[in-house]
Amino acid sequence: MKPTDISHPDYFHKVVDCQWACPAHTPVPEYIRLIAAGRYSDAYMVNWKSNVFPGILGRTCDRPCEPACRRGRVEEGNVEIRKPTTHEDGPRPEPVAICRLKRVAADNKDDITRHLPQAPKQKNGKRIACIGGGPASLTVARDLAPLGYDITIYEADPKAGGFMRSQVPRFRLPEAVIDEEVGYITGIGNIQVRTGERVDSLKKILAQNYDAVFVGTGAPRGRDLDVPGRAEAARNIHIGIDWLASVSFGHIEKIGRRVIVLGGGNTAMDCCRSAKRLGGEDVKVIVRSGYEEMKASPWEKEDATEEGIPILNYLVPKTVKVADGRLVGMSFEKVKAEYDSKGRRSLVPTGEPEKYFECDDVLVAIGQENAFPWIERDAGVDFDKWNMPVVDKVTFQSTNPKVFFGGDSAFGPKNIIWAVAHGHEAAVSIDKMLNGEELTDRPLPAVTVISQKMGIHEWSYDNDISATLRQKVPWQDQKLTLKNIKVEVELGFDAKAGYAEAQRCLNCDVQTVFTPRLCIECDACVDICPMDCITFTPNADEAALRTQLTAPSLHPDQGLYVSETLRMTGRIMAKDEDVCLHCGLCAERCPTGAWDMQKYLVQMTHAGSGCRKPQREAA
Repeated sequence: MKPTDISHPDYFHKVVDCQWACPAHTPVPEYIRLIAAGRYSDAYMVNWKSNVFPGILGRTCDRPCEPACRRGRVEEGNVEIRKPTTHEDGPRPEPVAICRLKRVAADNKDDITRHLPQAPKQKNGKRIACIGGGPASLTVARDLAPLGYDITIYEADPKAGGFMRSQVPRFRLPEAVIDEEVGYITGIGNIQVRTGERVDSLKKILAQNYDAVFVGTGAPRGRDLDVPGRAEAARNIHIGIDWLASVSFGHIEKIGRRVIVLGGGNTAMDCCRSAKRLGGEDVKVIVRSGYEEMKASPWEKEDATEEGIPILNYLVPKTVKVADGRLVGMSFEKVKAEYDSKGRRSLVPTGEPEKYFECDDVLVAIGQENAFPWIERDAGVDFDKWNMPVVDKVTFQSTNPKVFFGGDSAFGPKNIIWAVAHGHEAAVSIDKMLNGEELTDRPLPAVTVISQKMGIHEWSYDNDISATLRQKVPWQDQKLTLKNIKVEVELGFDAKAGYAEAQRCLNCDVQTVFTPRLCIECDACVDICPMDCITFTPNADEAALRTQLTAPSLHPDQGLYVSETLRMTGRIMAKDEDVCLHCGLCAERCPTGAWDMQKYLVQMTHAGSGCRKPQREAA
């Protein structure tokens, strides 16, 4: 293998698994260390720069960072680390509670308004329209307003926030948190939010001579149920996302005693838990797939089960039963999963008798679709065979060069953090377009590498690999939460638990950096490495080299750190980045200083002068 180019911005970025997995590339270890130091406002601002909504995401994020977390991965193979002390579910490997630590920063911060950017008094003369007031549009506004752009956000609902406000129940996300974090953006200046104003024509918007239009309208249409009896029972069969919005805005305050929720995603979990609080005594979720195949996040399923809501699987809706013009029940066919030689799944009937369940109301949460009736098909925006706009996956530009898409409206339903990431990228594209630059020339991230050495064998950070497992997030008493839909269920970590959880972070951004010319090949680093991830060996191609390591590399998705040929023996140093604990023992033990611990901070470049070509070349 060729020597690893550690100067490439993506190399060590990928080693910081949590940040690499985050769509907005939040510097996770950086803000976790700040929490451990009690610097909550600084930790909040590190988050705010990347993911825009730390308090909201600290409660609702889908957490793509946590499955990637090194802590859970290395604990699987290390019995000593797995010895439990405190854990919510028993002694099994668990990632750091990255998501809930965002909330620790949000809950404990001081007044951070003085740290927020402000729009310049002198505007730049460019006008941007954002259609929809959800997380993607708000991110675009947040990034462009400080640059002097005049932003107008069109929002059909009474308040901005999009599906964060309309479809996430208040027992998961209090309205005060939404008001606060949306207010941080609208308070920047140069942003006009026109609430209660539904856009019914893209051509009318374009006729107002905006310099660019961003579409962040989400996926506003829920899929319906198509079975016999559906039309006759229409009064008591509700589309899940519409029903949740009606609940959020106070239009619905009760539901029948017996409720069936159809669907296996996070919307279904929000529906069933909301129904439980609005009078549903017998609430059940019915899914056509198996429990493990449900699209809902594992913790969402667990939370519903914790509140006494059963989830029934492998049941396909067949008929809706109506008596005297009123919904009384539903019948389901029992199915099982079968797989063909290519692993493709199909659901086939088991032949068992149909299952019948009595009900007073049905909530349909079987998926969401985009709806663009307001975009005329002669407005210059092409649509594909699925009736989705044709959008460039890098620039987020449509076939009409002035129109950009992001969030669910671009590529279908995902979650808040993806909408934020899309908003950042679309803002870069809009800024580059209006400054006459090539949109595909994307800005490189800002990278700093700083040695943490304070003495010969002393570093500025502590990475004691403790055996403490994941902290339990406390819940409010169910006697209170199940009676009032506005009482928040999770209480969040207090400062003590937040500190303990922050200490579990392995500081993956503090990298082991090797200087070959200083190495005397004494193998001291090999002897002391607790994970056997360092090997001095003859060079070979990658496949062979992975088998030559002291501990063979099992996860080729993560790279090998390969040195230049060493002068004494002609061997190379190879380190498996996948299981390295970043503990620093190799650097502490090395007698010549060939190993160093260097903090590698990667920050994505957002819209502004940093993404312009001359500055990038100078950097």
